[in-house]
Amino acid sequence: MTQKLDTSVRAIREWLQRSVKSLGNHSDRLNAINVFPVADGDTGTNLYLTARAGHDAVSKLESDDIGGFLEVAARASMESARGNSGTLLAVFLSGLSEPWRGHDRLTASLLSKGLERAKVRSWSALSEPVEGTMLSVISAAALAAGSTLAHIKTDVESRAALDTVLHQVAQASRMAVRGTENELPSLENAGVVDAGAVGMLVILDELCAAVRGTETDFESYEGFNGYQVQDPHVHLIQNDAQGVEVMCTITLDALGAATLRGQLDRVGDSVIMSPVNPTGEEVYRWRVHVHVAEADMALELIRQQGEPVNISITDLCTHDG
Repeated sequence: MTQKLDTSVRAIREWLQRSVKSLGNHSDRLNAINVFPVADGDTGTNLYLTARAGHDAVSKLESDDIGGFLEVAARASMESARGNSGTLLAVFLSGLSEPWRGHDRLTASLLSKGLERAKVRSWSALSEPVEGTMLSVISAAALAAGSTLAHIKTDVESRAALDTVLHQVAQASRMAVRGTENELPSLENAGVVDAGAVGMLVILDELCAAVRGTETDFESYEGFNGYQVQDPHVHLIQNDAQGVEVMCTITLDALGAATLRGQLDRVGDSVIMSPVNPTGEEVYRWRVHVHVAEADMALELIRQQGEPVNISITDLCTHDG
Protein backbone atom coordinates (compact mmCIF):
# COMPACT_ATOMS: atom_id res chain seq x y z
CA MET A 1 0.00 0.00 0.00
CA THR A 2 2.64 2.53 0.98
CA GLN A 3 4.45 2.20 -2.36
CA LYS A 4 1.31 3.52 -4.10
CA LEU A 5 1.03 6.72 -2.07
CA ASP A 6 1.03 9.91 -4.16
CA THR A 7 1.99 12.90 -2.04
CA SER A 8 2.36 15.49 -4.82
CA VAL A 9 0.12 18.22 -6.21
CA ARG A 10 -1.24 15.57 -8.56
CA ALA A 11 -2.86 13.84 -5.58
CA ILE A 12 -4.34 17.11 -4.29
CA ARG A 13 -5.77 17.82 -7.73
CA GLU A 14 -7.21 14.28 -7.80
CA TRP A 15 -8.66 14.79 -4.32
CA LEU A 16 -10.53 17.95 -5.33
CA GLN A 17 -11.84 16.32 -8.50
CA ARG A 18 -13.03 13.21 -6.67
CA SER A 19 -14.62 15.32 -3.92
CA VAL A 20 -16.69 17.29 -6.42
CA LYS A 21 -17.90 14.10 -8.09
CA SER A 22 -18.73 12.34 -4.82
CA LEU A 23 -20.48 15.36 -3.30
CA GLY A 24 -22.54 15.60 -6.45
CA ASN A 25 -23.45 11.93 -6.19
CA HIS A 26 -24.40 12.30 -2.52
CA SER A 27 -26.08 15.71 -2.68
CA ASP A 28 -29.66 14.37 -2.73
CA ARG A 29 -29.09 12.26 0.35
CA LEU A 30 -27.33 15.08 2.18
CA ASN A 31 -30.18 17.43 1.31
CA ALA A 32 -32.72 14.88 2.55
CA ILE A 33 -31.27 14.69 6.08
CA ASN A 34 -30.39 18.39 6.41
CA VAL A 35 -32.16 19.48 9.61
CA PHE A 36 -29.47 21.58 11.38
CA PRO A 37 -29.01 24.51 11.87
CA VAL A 38 -32.15 24.95 9.75
CA ALA A 39 -33.98 22.31 7.76
CA ASP A 40 -33.66 24.02 4.38
CA GLY A 41 -32.60 20.90 2.48
CA ASP A 42 -29.57 22.37 0.70
CA THR A 43 -26.47 21.13 2.53
CA GLY A 44 -25.52 18.69 -0.21
CA THR A 45 -26.06 21.27 -2.94
CA ASN A 46 -24.08 23.91 -1.07
CA LEU A 47 -21.13 21.62 -0.43
CA TYR A 48 -21.07 20.46 -4.03
CA LEU A 49 -21.20 23.97 -5.54
CA THR A 50 -18.57 25.31 -3.13
CA ALA A 51 -16.20 22.39 -3.80
CA ARG A 52 -16.74 22.74 -7.54
CA ALA A 53 -15.77 26.42 -7.44
CA GLY A 54 -12.50 25.48 -5.74
CA HIS A 55 -11.77 22.67 -8.16
CA ASP A 56 -12.53 24.79 -11.22
CA ALA A 57 -10.10 27.48 -10.05
CA VAL A 58 -7.15 25.07 -10.15
CA SER A 59 -8.22 22.75 -12.94
CA LYS A 60 -5.52 24.14 -15.23
CA LEU A 61 -3.11 25.46 -12.60
CA GLU A 62 0.42 24.07 -12.74
CA SER A 63 2.34 24.11 -9.46
CA ASP A 64 4.72 22.05 -7.34
CA ASP A 65 3.57 23.72 -4.11
CA ILE A 66 0.81 21.64 -2.49
CA GLY A 67 -0.10 24.45 -0.08
CA GLY A 68 -0.08 27.18 -2.69
CA PHE A 69 -2.16 25.03 -5.02
CA LEU A 70 -4.75 24.31 -2.34
CA GLU A 71 -4.76 27.95 -1.24
CA VAL A 72 -5.95 29.03 -4.70
CA ALA A 73 -8.77 26.49 -4.53
CA ALA A 74 -9.65 27.62 -1.00
CA ARG A 75 -9.90 31.29 -2.00
CA ALA A 76 -12.17 30.47 -4.92
CA SER A 77 -14.32 28.29 -2.66
CA MET A 78 -14.56 31.07 -0.10
CA GLU A 79 -15.60 33.70 -2.66
CA SER A 80 -18.31 31.36 -3.99
CA ALA A 81 -19.23 29.64 -0.72
CA ARG A 82 -22.86 28.59 -0.33
CA GLY A 83 -24.56 28.32 3.05
CA ASN A 84 -23.16 27.30 6.42
CA SER A 85 -21.71 24.06 5.12
CA GLY A 86 -20.07 25.55 2.04
CA THR A 87 -18.55 28.38 4.06
CA LEU A 88 -17.10 25.96 6.61
CA LEU A 89 -15.74 23.77 3.82
CA ALA A 90 -13.94 26.80 2.37
CA VAL A 91 -12.56 27.72 5.80
CA PHE A 92 -11.39 24.12 6.25
CA LEU A 93 -9.54 24.14 2.92
CA SER A 94 -7.95 27.50 3.73
CA GLY A 95 -6.73 26.34 7.13
CA LEU A 96 -5.45 23.06 5.72
CA SER A 97 -3.40 24.86 3.08
CA GLU A 98 -1.54 27.18 5.45
CA PRO A 99 1.09 24.79 6.92
CA TRP A 100 1.47 23.12 3.52
CA ARG A 101 2.67 26.23 1.70
CA GLY A 102 6.16 25.93 0.27
CA HIS A 103 6.12 22.11 0.35
CA ASP A 104 6.01 19.81 -2.66
CA ARG A 105 5.16 16.62 -0.78
CA LEU A 106 2.54 15.74 1.81
CA THR A 107 3.88 14.03 4.93
CA ALA A 108 2.31 12.75 8.13
CA SER A 109 3.51 15.79 10.07
CA LEU A 110 2.22 18.23 7.44
CA LEU A 111 -1.14 16.48 7.36
CA SER A 112 -1.39 16.72 11.14
CA LYS A 113 -0.41 20.40 11.16
CA GLY A 114 -2.86 21.16 8.37
CA LEU A 115 -5.78 19.43 10.07
CA GLU A 116 -5.01 21.17 13.37
CA ARG A 117 -4.91 24.54 11.66
CA ALA A 118 -8.13 23.76 9.78
CA LYS A 119 -9.78 22.86 13.10
CA VAL A 120 -8.74 26.13 14.73
CA ARG A 121 -9.83 28.20 11.73
CA SER A 122 -13.19 26.42 11.47
CA TRP A 123 -14.09 26.74 15.13
CA SER A 124 -13.03 30.41 15.30
CA ALA A 125 -14.99 31.35 12.16
CA LEU A 126 -18.29 30.68 13.92
CA SER A 127 -19.64 33.00 16.59
CA GLU A 128 -21.40 30.06 18.26
CA PRO A 129 -19.69 26.78 17.26
CA VAL A 130 -21.72 23.65 17.97
CA GLU A 131 -20.70 20.02 18.50
CA GLY A 132 -22.47 17.37 16.46
CA THR A 133 -21.75 19.08 13.16
CA MET A 134 -18.97 19.34 10.57
CA LEU A 135 -16.86 20.78 13.37
CA SER A 136 -16.97 17.47 15.26
CA VAL A 137 -15.62 15.59 12.25
CA ILE A 138 -12.87 18.14 11.65
CA SER A 139 -11.88 17.96 15.33
CA ALA A 140 -11.87 14.16 15.30
CA ALA A 141 -9.66 14.10 12.21
CA ALA A 142 -7.20 16.58 13.71
CA LEU A 143 -7.05 14.71 17.04
CA ALA A 144 -6.54 11.37 15.31
CA ALA A 145 -3.73 12.73 13.16
CA GLY A 146 -1.94 14.35 16.09
CA SER A 147 -2.24 11.43 18.48
CA THR A 148 -1.26 8.87 15.85
CA LEU A 149 1.77 10.89 14.83
CA ALA A 150 2.86 11.15 18.47
CA HIS A 151 2.89 7.36 18.80
CA ILE A 152 4.75 6.55 15.58
CA LYS A 153 8.19 5.25 16.53
CA THR A 154 9.61 5.08 13.02
CA ASP A 155 10.45 7.96 10.66
CA VAL A 156 7.45 10.32 10.85
CA GLU A 157 8.30 11.69 7.40
CA SER A 158 8.06 8.27 5.78
CA ARG A 159 5.29 7.12 3.47
CA ALA A 160 4.44 4.39 5.96
CA ALA A 161 3.82 7.02 8.64
CA LEU A 162 1.55 8.99 6.33
CA ASP A 163 -0.37 5.86 5.42
CA THR A 164 -0.92 5.08 9.10
CA VAL A 165 -2.14 8.60 9.87
CA LEU A 166 -4.50 8.60 6.88
CA HIS A 167 -6.03 5.34 8.04
CA GLN A 168 -6.63 6.65 11.55
CA VAL A 169 -8.06 9.95 10.27
CA ALA A 170 -10.59 8.05 8.15
CA GLN A 171 -11.63 5.83 11.04
CA ALA A 172 -11.97 8.69 13.54
CA SER A 173 -13.95 10.81 11.09
CA ARG A 174 -16.42 7.99 10.50
CA MET A 175 -16.92 7.49 14.24
CA ALA A 176 -17.50 11.23 14.67
CA VAL A 177 -20.28 11.15 12.06
CA ARG A 178 -22.01 8.30 13.89
CA GLY A 179 -21.88 10.31 17.10
CA THR A 180 -23.58 13.40 15.73
CA GLU A 181 -27.09 11.99 16.10
CA ASN A 182 -26.74 11.92 19.88
CA GLU A 183 -25.21 15.39 20.21
CA LEU A 184 -28.04 17.55 18.87
CA PRO A 185 -31.74 17.23 19.83
CA SER A 186 -32.91 18.10 16.29
CA LEU A 187 -30.87 15.24 14.84
CA GLU A 188 -31.94 12.81 17.54
CA ASN A 189 -35.61 13.67 17.02
CA ALA A 190 -35.29 13.20 13.26
CA GLY A 191 -33.31 9.98 13.63
CA VAL A 192 -30.50 11.13 11.36
CA VAL A 193 -26.82 11.98 11.45
CA ASP A 194 -25.74 15.50 10.59
CA ALA A 195 -25.72 16.21 6.86
CA GLY A 196 -22.73 18.53 7.03
CA ALA A 197 -20.79 15.96 9.03
CA VAL A 198 -21.38 13.33 6.35
CA GLY A 199 -20.33 15.83 3.70
CA MET A 200 -17.09 16.51 5.56
CA LEU A 201 -16.53 12.76 5.80
CA VAL A 202 -16.87 12.54 2.01
CA ILE A 203 -14.15 15.20 1.71
CA LEU A 204 -11.80 13.48 4.16
CA ASP A 205 -12.44 10.00 2.77
CA GLU A 206 -11.62 11.22 -0.71
CA LEU A 207 -8.44 12.89 0.56
CA CYS A 208 -7.29 9.62 2.11
CA ALA A 209 -8.26 7.63 -0.98
CA ALA A 210 -6.64 10.04 -3.45
CA VAL A 211 -3.31 9.97 -1.63
CA ARG A 212 -3.40 6.21 -1.04
CA GLY A 213 -4.56 5.39 -4.55
CA THR A 214 -7.67 3.50 -3.41
CA GLU A 215 -11.43 3.72 -3.85
CA THR A 216 -13.70 5.11 -1.14
CA ASP A 217 -16.06 2.69 0.61
CA PHE A 218 -19.32 4.57 0.28
CA GLU A 219 -21.39 1.43 0.90
CA SER A 220 -20.58 1.74 4.59
CA TYR A 221 -22.46 5.08 4.63
CA GLU A 222 -25.68 3.09 4.42
CA GLY A 223 -25.22 2.32 8.11
CA PHE A 224 -25.56 5.98 9.11
CA ASN A 225 -28.94 6.65 10.72
CA GLY A 226 -31.36 8.09 8.21
CA TYR A 227 -28.88 8.15 5.36
CA GLN A 228 -30.82 5.64 3.28
CA VAL A 229 -33.86 7.95 3.39
CA GLN A 230 -34.25 10.09 0.27
CA ASP A 231 -37.98 10.38 -0.42
CA PRO A 232 -39.72 11.94 1.35
CA HIS A 233 -36.98 14.26 2.58
CA VAL A 234 -36.62 14.38 6.35
CA HIS A 235 -36.14 18.15 6.15
CA LEU A 236 -39.66 18.62 4.78
CA ILE A 237 -41.05 17.29 8.06
CA GLN A 238 -38.61 19.12 10.30
CA ASN A 239 -38.54 22.53 8.65
CA ASP A 240 -40.07 25.42 10.57
CA ALA A 241 -37.36 27.90 9.57
CA GLN A 242 -38.18 31.57 9.08
CA GLY A 243 -36.10 34.40 7.72
CA VAL A 244 -33.27 34.62 5.23
CA GLU A 245 -29.63 33.71 4.81
CA VAL A 246 -27.41 36.64 3.85
CA MET A 247 -23.91 36.16 2.46
CA CYS A 248 -21.41 38.64 1.06
CA THR A 249 -17.75 39.55 0.81
CA ILE A 250 -16.43 42.77 2.34
CA THR A 251 -13.02 44.37 2.96
CA LEU A 252 -12.41 45.19 6.63
CA ASP A 253 -9.64 45.73 9.12
CA ALA A 254 -9.57 43.72 12.34
CA LEU A 255 -11.58 46.28 14.32
CA GLY A 256 -14.22 46.56 11.63
CA ALA A 257 -14.53 42.78 11.42
CA ALA A 258 -14.89 42.42 15.19
CA THR A 259 -17.47 45.21 15.28
CA LEU A 260 -19.50 43.69 12.47
CA ARG A 261 -19.44 40.22 14.01
CA GLY A 262 -20.76 41.59 17.30
CA GLN A 263 -23.53 43.52 15.55
CA LEU A 264 -24.61 40.53 13.47
CA ASP A 265 -24.62 38.33 16.58
CA ARG A 266 -27.19 40.68 18.13
CA VAL A 267 -29.62 40.64 15.20
CA GLY A 268 -29.18 37.11 13.83
CA ASP A 269 -27.60 33.72 14.27
CA SER A 270 -25.39 31.22 12.41
CA VAL A 271 -22.84 34.03 12.05
CA ILE A 272 -19.70 32.98 10.20
CA MET A 273 -16.88 35.38 9.34
CA SER A 274 -13.63 34.23 7.79
CA PRO A 275 -10.83 36.10 6.00
CA VAL A 276 -10.48 35.29 2.32
CA ASN A 277 -7.09 36.89 1.73
CA PRO A 278 -5.21 40.04 2.76
CA THR A 279 -5.63 43.09 0.52
CA GLY A 280 -3.13 45.21 2.38
CA GLU A 281 -1.49 45.65 5.75
CA GLU A 282 -3.94 44.48 8.45
CA VAL A 283 -6.81 44.58 5.92
CA TYR A 284 -8.63 41.47 4.71
CA ARG A 285 -11.45 40.47 2.45
CA TRP A 286 -13.99 38.72 4.66
CA ARG A 287 -16.69 36.23 3.72
CA VAL A 288 -19.75 36.94 5.85
CA HIS A 289 -22.69 34.61 6.54
CA VAL A 290 -25.70 35.22 8.80
CA HIS A 291 -29.33 34.12 9.29
CA VAL A 292 -31.69 37.03 10.02
CA ALA A 293 -35.41 37.75 10.00
CA GLU A 294 -35.04 40.28 7.17
CA ALA A 295 -32.10 40.85 4.83
CA ASP A 296 -32.09 44.63 5.35
CA MET A 297 -31.31 44.11 9.05
CA ALA A 298 -27.97 42.57 8.15
CA LEU A 299 -27.17 44.58 5.03
CA GLU A 300 -27.61 47.90 6.85
CA LEU A 301 -25.07 46.86 9.49
CA ILE A 302 -22.68 45.49 6.87
CA ARG A 303 -22.81 48.70 4.82
CA GLN A 304 -21.97 50.73 7.91
CA GLN A 305 -18.56 49.04 7.85
CA GLY A 306 -17.90 48.97 4.09
CA GLU A 307 -19.27 48.12 0.67
CA PRO A 308 -20.26 44.44 0.33
CA VAL A 309 -19.93 42.49 -2.95
CA ASN A 310 -21.02 39.01 -4.03
CA ILE A 311 -24.24 39.44 -2.06
CA SER A 312 -26.63 36.51 -1.95
CA ILE A 313 -29.97 36.34 -0.12
CA THR A 314 -31.81 33.03 0.28
CA ASP A 315 -35.10 32.26 2.01
CA LEU A 316 -34.49 29.73 4.77
CA CYS A 317 -37.91 28.20 4.26
CA THR A 318 -37.26 27.48 0.56
CA HIS A 319 -36.85 23.77 -0.19
CA ASP A 320 -34.36 23.80 -3.02
CA GLY A 321 -32.62 20.50 -2.19
